[in-house]
Amino acid sequence: MSRIGKLPIQLPKGVEINISEQNVISVKGTLGTLVQTVDPAIKVNVNNEENIITVERPTDQNRHRALHGLYRSLIFNMVKGVSEGYTSVQEIIGVGYKAQANGQLLELALGYSHNIFMELPSEVTVETTAERGKNPTIILKSFDKQLLGQVSSKIRSLRKPEPYKGKGIRFMGEVVRKKAGKAASSK
Repeated sequence: MSRIGKLPIQLPKGVEINISEQNVISVKGTLGTLVQTVDPAIKVNVNNEENIITVERPTDQNRHRALHGLYRSLIFNMVKGVSEGYTSVQEIIGVGYKAQANGQLLELALGYSHNIFMELPSEVTVETTAERGKNPTIILKSFDKQLLGQVSSKIRSLRKPEPYKGKGIRFMGEVVRKKAGKAASSK
């Protein structure tokens, strides 16, 4: 058995799960609704009395073993997302680098000749902070973990942290290994 796949998923209060005949799972909670199509070989069982979801595979083939853990993780992320939500925090390091949010529009000043305007999906909420003496931060919140990861990765790709001074956009707590610059010539 897959160590991840065999773990049951606890359904919190206020979360409803529906499984259609075409193996489409929809999870509805206080924050929103998520839909995922599941491979027909994988069986998803819902125990309404104990509020537990279990995922089963038909055989021990490599493909079924891989899908077993995958779909259990996807369903768990959906349940957690619609009940609690996910947050991604990024900090901007560099002189003159700024971020400003206006609704779903994120304006970034990252040392280019122009500011970058990024329209965010409606499922993602953005908030920026700029305190004196601290690096500006971008806080993204969403109930969809996959979409949140894609958006935060796209923002980071606009100015990745460079290895010499460490300037750029990085996730909060991310450690960037710095390289030494040119060595002084010894004469």
